[in-house]
Order: sequence, then structure tokens, then C-alpha cells
Amino acid sequence: MTTASTGPAPGPAPGPSPASGSGPVGPTEVGPGDARYEALRRGFNQRWIASPEYVVVAAGTADVVAALGTFLTRTAGGSSPGRITVRSGGHCYENFVCGDDVAVIIDVSSMNGVYYDPRMDAYCVEAGATNWETITQLHRRYGLAVPGGSCYSVGAGGHISGGGFGLLSRLHGLTVDHLYAVEVVTVRDLTHAEVTVARKDSSEPALRDLWWAHTGGGGGNFGVVTRYWFRGLPQPPAQVLTRALSWDWGMFKRDRDKFKGLVRRYGEFFEGERTGEGPDILREFDWHDMFTLLKLTNHAAGKVGLVLQLDGTREDSIERLNRFLDWLAPEDTYPQTPFDVQVGEHPALYDHFVPTRLPWLTATQNLNGSGPSRCGKYKSAYHTANFTERQLDAIFDRLTDETYTNDQALLQVDSYGGRINDVDPSATAVPQRSSVLKLQYQAYWTWGEDANHDGVYDYQDALADPSIAEPHLTWIRDFYEDVYMETGGVPVVPDPDPDQDRNPDPNVLDEVNTDGCYVNYPDVDLGDSAHNASDQPWYHLYYGANYARLQRAKAYWDPRNVFRHAQSIELPGTQRRE
Repeated sequence: MTTASTGPAPGPAPGPSPASGSGPVGPTEVGPGDARYEALRRGFNQRWIASPEYVVVAAGTADVVAALGTFLTRTAGGSSPGRITVRSGGHCYENFVCGDDVAVIIDVSSMNGVYYDPRMDAYCVEAGATNWETITQLHRRYGLAVPGGSCYSVGAGGHISGGGFGLLSRLHGLTVDHLYAVEVVTVRDLTHAEVTVARKDSSEPALRDLWWAHTGGGGGNFGVVTRYWFRGLPQPPAQVLTRALSWDWGMFKRDRDKFKGLVRRYGEFFEGERTGEGPDILREFDWHDMFTLLKLTNHAAGKVGLVLQLDGTREDSIERLNRFLDWLAPEDTYPQTPFDVQVGEHPALYDHFVPTRLPWLTATQNLNGSGPSRCGKYKSAYHTANFTERQLDAIFDRLTDETYTNDQALLQVDSYGGRINDVDPSATAVPQRSSVLKLQYQAYWTWGEDANHDGVYDYQDALADPSIAEPHLTWIRDFYEDVYMETGGVPVVPDPDPDQDRNPDPNVLDEVNTDGCYVNYPDVDLGDSAHNASDQPWYHLYYGANYARLQRAKAYWDPRNVFRHAQSIELPGTQRRE
């Protein structure tokens, strides 16, 4: 079932072979006093900075096995009571990796190989590879793509295990829809680490469960992922057509209905694509290749933005782009301006104001962005249908709130559906297979004051004055809870059997237009009754009916609960509401 760390593993050995004079062999431990410690004890979100005993810089799977073995030995002796966590790209939105209770962080970012593995007959992506490394290596060497995210510095380890989606997903599905196998360092027997390779077609059910758990079960749950293998990867379009534009907020602030009309039509288009209703252009063309990001910014940004990408090799791409925009926001009513401001994770895209045709790889580089490292809070929602009128009013009211002016706060509404929804909800651990929109609520900020009076701005100011974050946390929480007021302040999962009256809460509608939350945008508020007044706990919002199988995988592969955080998969019988 498992392959011991000293035994053979599929494909080339991960990382370079150590040679005389090439440096130390084995994992590198970076602790306090090392010049690297400050950088390695934190990730992208500067809200979360840990103080681990040390950080393990792993160069290969054997290093991960050794690091886990050391930790398990120390834990058994009671000398290391904290958690062990794993980081690839470092983009965890909550303190799951860099929390106060973390004793050891395993950093796998040096394990970033991307190659074809002939023994697996599959393409291997090591867990530390960033989106950009994965994109460039697969495309330049093989002409293929994993339909993953657009933030270049996100690591494969967490991105893929949480489901993974991006600008090609409407055309080619989620990242995990192409996952064939995963290599995980597990601690199933409680005392030592083993290298386990789980395939989609493994003969043993427990191995198939482990593979399935990594098709959307989230990171930090079952072991340390070291490698992924993919089959059936698509070829991206040779060229894509892109456009980025914006509308002045002043126009919308003077006319609420104009703002609501824009957002309503946006939702109507993608709902209509699924239902077969909506505007005529939905029946004149196929739109699965079009991916859009509507950036509904806080009014302080000055502009509302829209980014679009279509298959540029299609002869009708220009016509479809223009027809969509003419229907969505006729220019005589909605004067267009360049997208010339940084909004959230994306930089200004002034050069894409005019429709631009570029090779797919070049366009991906242009649109790639992770934004600067700063503090952030995030929330998510899947929508299976358009916004309600009350939701549109709530969005407008919260974005134009004069008591909160932050040009880096927004609601981003991504187009969804297409090929994503061709997959059965139980085929992968991602249950949301009927949504048409995917929402990300975002608020970014920096410390902004020298609270501890040491002459600089840094995370110590947030420790000295926690109120620095409060306006931003309050705004995004109130915004989210207002939009989903009728369903307890969260985007609930529809009741699979409404005749059973499973949900007696009068605040929950019989029919809802939401389908839970995205585990890769974790939000601890979902487990707090002060912010979630529905009867659906956080794990139901993420996983729906798939949670029971994830728990079975957890019980088998991590019975000691070594890999845990505030929203990790729980062992059966231990569900906690908060």
C-alpha cells in the first residue's frame, strides 16, 4: 500500500542529487537568529507571523520524511506540544500555517520541479512549484496547461488540494478534474512517516480515498503533499483576446439603479448560460472560453473594473467580446475608461483597454498578479443563480459607505460554470458543481501607524494596537452578513431534500441562490456563531455532502490528528461547531 521513504518512487528523484561540495545533505533547519528566519516564519498575508522553534527547508521528499520523523519523536516525548504545518507558496488567508501555536513549519517551496514522468505516464508538478513555474514549464516544454489560478506566486501544494480554478476553468474544468495521482508523506501508523502514492485507479479503497481527498479537501489535513501527477491536461489556446476596462464610481454613486443594472445583467448572463434563458447572444454563440472578473471596488478606488479573456484563435472572438459588452454596459450609457488603478491582487492594466490579442503565455504573464505583501481578510461564496434585488442593494450600500474609505477593498465576482459543472458533485471533493458565479470579498491594508513608537511600520505595530485591523474586519464582516442576511449571514448550501424539513431555521429560505464557500479562501468566521447564524457549520459550507468521506480518509490516514488547524478535517465523532 505504501512505499517506504527508502524505497523506489515513481519518476525522477525529486530535487538535485547531492554531490561533494554542493552543501548540506538533508533538511535545513532555520531557527531564531538565522537571517532567513524572519522571512520564513511568515507567508504572504502579514496578519499572520508565527514564532516556530524552527522552519524546515525541504529540498525533496526524503527531507519531508526526516522532518516529520523528528517532529513525531519529539512530540511522543512531550517536548514539542505545538502543531507542525506546511507551506508551499505561503498564501493561506488565515493563520492555519503561521499561527501562534505552530512549533515547526515545513517549507516545500524548493521542491518546484515540473516534468513528464514516464513511469507514471503523467505530468508531475511538485508541491512547491508556483502557478507561474507550473504554467511556464508545462507550456514551453509540452504545450499543455493546468487550468489553475492567475496569482503567479501561489504554490501548487495548497492550490491544487483545495480544488484550484483559473481563467481556463470554464473551458477545461478545475485543476483537480485532471489529477491522476498524489504523493503524500503520511503518519498513518502513528510513530513514523511514510511516503504514500495514491492514484485515481489505485486498487485499494483507502488509497483511492486519499487521492479523492486531495481533489478539493483542502491543505493541511492528511499529510504533507510532495508531488501531484496529471493526465489529460488540455492545450491552452495559441492566442487569447483580452480586454480590461473600468467605469467611474461617480457615475454609479449618482445613480444606484445604473450600478444595480450592471451587476444584475452580469449575473443574468452567466445564470442564463446554465438555464438556457437570458439574452439572445447566449444562444448565438458558445461562451465557455470567456472568463471574466468583475471588480466591484470600494468607492474610494474611484473605478469599477472588468477584465475579460476569450479564445483569440476563434474568428468570432472580437464580435463576441463586443456583443457581450454592448449588452452588459452600452457605452453611451456606461462610458468606458482604462483600468488604470491597482485593485486587490491585480495591477493597473492600462495597455489592455483596447482589445489585445496575445499568445496565451504572454497574456497570462500580463494578467498574473498577487499584489504586495500586506494584511488581508477574505470571504467567499458560490452563487448558483443571479443576485436578488436585496443583495444588489446591500452590495451598493456597503461599497458606498462613506464611513469606510479603502481603495483596496472590493467584491470580485468571477464567471464560473461551463465545463466545471459537467462533473458530478461527488466525483471530486469539490461539491459545488452547479454554480455560475464565484465571489471573493477582499479587504487589504497596511499597519498605517507606528503604534509601538519604534520609528517604523511593521507587524509589531499590529501587536501593540490590534484596533488597526478593526475597521477592515468590521466592514468586510458586515458586508458579507448583509448580503446573506436571509440565510443567517452566510451563503448556505441548498437543502438536498427540502421535503424533509431538515432546516427549521425561519431565516433560511426554501430556495437559495448560493452553494457554500471555497475552501481555498478559508474564513474562520464561518465557525463563529457571532457571524454564522445559519444551521450549517463551516465544514458543510465548504464540503456539503462530501464531508463524511473526507472524515473517513482522515481517520485512516491521520488517526493521531497530526495535521490540524482551526478548520481541518475532523476525525469522525469530533465535529465542533466553533
